[in-house]
Amino acid sequence: MPTHDNLVSMIRIPRPSSKPSRLPGAWLLHDAKARFSELVRRVRSDGPQHVTVHGRDEVVVVSAEEYRRLKGERTGEALIEAMQGSPHRDIDIEPRRGRMPVREVDV
Repeated sequence: MPTHDNLVSMIRIPRPSSKPSRLPGAWLLHDAKARFSELVRRVRSDGPQHVTVHGRDEVVVVSAEEYRRLKGERTGEALIEAMQGSPHRDIDIEPRRGRMPVREVDV
């Protein structure tokens, strides 16, 4: 029976929580979770904050005000304004209506 003389030990070296992420406005996921209150404060003071997972940008945290601005209102006001500002707004558009076939109905 073979014996295994090689033992492999895997350890996780923790990152100090006080150490900032690599770039300003970039957070590793575990840092963002551990320091969520600070992340929220930075969003308000410094703008959008990027959260990375395995070195890839996964999400961007923005303020509610910025989110509403980016999302836009669904009132249709922008469409109405665009149509009213169109140089072609005085053109009448009449839908073409063709005769519809009529079928016999047994009563």
